[in-house]
Amino acid sequence: MNRKAVIEHIVRWLAGYCEQAGLDGFVTGISGGVDSAVTSALCARTGKPTYAVSLPINQAKEQDELADRHLEWLSNRFPCVSVHRLDLSIVLDSFQQTLPGDLQTGLVLANTKSRIRMIALYAFATRHRLLVAGTGNKVEDFGVGFFTKYGDGGVDLLPIGDLMKSEVRQLAEELHIPPEIVEAVPVDGLWEDQRCDEEQIGATYDELEWAMAHEESGVEDKDLSPRQKEVLTIFRRLNKANRHKMEPIPVARIPDSLKLT
Repeated sequence: MNRKAVIEHIVRWLAGYCEQAGLDGFVTGISGGVDSAVTSALCARTGKPTYAVSLPINQAKEQDELADRHLEWLSNRFPCVSVHRLDLSIVLDSFQQTLPGDLQTGLVLANTKSRIRMIALYAFATRHRLLVAGTGNKVEDFGVGFFTKYGDGGVDLLPIGDLMKSEVRQLAEELHIPPEIVEAVPVDGLWEDQRCDEEQIGATYDELEWAMAHEESGVEDKDLSPRQKEVLTIFRRLNKANRHKMEPIPVARIPDSLKLT
């Protein structure tokens, strides 16, 4: 991959899309991971106002520190960047108290965290005429659907949505993102036990990339190792279960014959 050319292409695309939309700049959430680091750096490279917002919700100290490290890195390099830190823990805690007891479960609260963050990002977007830049990569958003519907999936555009995780890391190196962020274990920060992405999915991103490429190639499943078969099973299960996230919202089309009678 020609890293410099890909970076320049995405930056031009971002700037052009923003101008066509008639808006002023971008806002993106900063998690301390490589995806949000690369996304925010690409937005900042357009020279347009870029709001980088850390949105901790009962976050692990290590994730907080990485997010703060990236905010500092961004603000030191790009005059167009405005950094913000909003601790939304009290919002989740208050909302949780209003829910019936049977809804105060892990997955409900994990998805709620993501949706609270989305609301905060759109508050910035509305006030400052910005586009919300999503941080999802290709295997997450279009392979296994590893995102929250109307949470981190609620965005205006996806700058790295056509890049695999390994390709995002390559861009991070080219952009000189701090190594501790590039090499950080991927964590979505939505669970109290701070489980990593691999623990949730059951496979590494490298394995998922292989599975996605295998599916797109149309090659038969023969001569695969037991682990490859296991990874394919995981990929196919998640791809099927999360298809509703990855496809347009279905609309019940009414035949004209019914409307006119």
